[in-house]
Amino acid sequence: MGKSGDGGIDGIIKEDRLGLDVIYIQAKRWDNVVGRPEVQKFAGALQGQRARKGIFITTSSFTKEAATFATAIDNKIILIDGEELVGLMIDHNIEVTPVAVYEIKRVDTDYFTGE
Repeated sequence: MGKSGDGGIDGIIKEDRLGLDVIYIQAKRWDNVVGRPEVQKFAGALQGQRARKGIFITTSSFTKEAATFATAIDNKIILIDGEELVGLMIDHNIEVTPVAVYEIKRVDTDYFTGE
């Protein structure tokens, strides 16, 4: 996975134990924005696999044209940019370490309104 000649597919997620439905993944660690041509190549790779679902992940961001293309095609391609990727990492505790936990309290006003 993720090597030269991989056909534009870096990983595969099996949605069920039998692998009847799969999601293909493309990941790019880029500084520059990812444009429509890269997303289009991934869509072509999905077609080559007869796949219907894909996730394109980048550490940078996508151009508006790339996002528009991804929503306009029949295949379902989800685009995850660097900002969303970080949010997902935090939400799922992947490669993050909690530094502090804060507890916020409020006064229970029912306590003071005795009968």
